[in-house]
Amino acid sequence: MRPERIPLFPLNVVLFPGEQLPLHIFEPRYRRMVRECLDARSSFGVLLAVNDGLTRVGCTAEILEVVRRYPDGRMDIITIGRHPFRIVDLFTEDPLLEGCVDYLEDRDLPIDSPLRRQLIEIYETCHTLLFNNLPRNLGEAPVGELAYAIASSLPLDLLWKQQILELRSESERQERLLRYLRDWAPHLLKEKAMRQAASGNGHGLN
Repeated sequence: MRPERIPLFPLNVVLFPGEQLPLHIFEPRYRRMVRECLDARSSFGVLLAVNDGLTRVGCTAEILEVVRRYPDGRMDIITIGRHPFRIVDLFTEDPLLEGCVDYLEDRDLPIDSPLRRQLIEIYETCHTLLFNNLPRNLGEAPVGELAYAIASSLPLDLLWKQQILELRSESERQERLLRYLRDWAPHLLKEKAMRQAASGNGHGLN
C-alpha cells in the first residue's frame, strides 16, 4: 500500500509517470530524505516550485540507482516518476517538507485511434525540428502513457506541462497535446528556417 504521508522535493521541473529524472542531492535535508527513502524502499514527491509557492499536484519519484556518493555526503541519483498525487495537507515544521496526499487515478475514457496517430506524427515533426533527428518510436507505448512520454521528451512550458499532469484521462491529455503541438510546429519551422538563413549569411564571400 502506498504511503499517505510522503516527503516533498520542490523543483523547477514537472515529473511525469515513467519519466527518468537524474538528481544531484546536496542539501542536508534532501540527503536525509534520500537516505530514509533508500532504507525504507519508499518514494518521495516531486512538485513544481512556482513564484507564489508550490503546485498542489505532483508525482512520486522512485529511486532507481545511486550513481555516485561523494565524501561530503552529496549524491547523484537516478529516479523515475511513478504516481500522480494531490496534496491534502502540507507540513512545514521540519526543514524537509512533507505532505499528506491523495493518489490520483485516471478516468477510463475511450482513446481515439486516429487522434493517437496524429499526435505521434506531429510529435515526430516537432522533435525533428528541435533536435535534427527522429525520436524513438512511441507507436508501441502503453495505452495510458503516450501523452506523458511525449510531454516529458519536449521542452514545453513548465506551467503547461503541469496542466497535462493534472488531467485525469489519457484521451484528454492526448487531445490537449495535439492542439498544442499543431500550434507550435509552424513556429518551430519558422525558427529553423531563420537559423538556416542566418548561418548562410556571408558564406562564399572573399
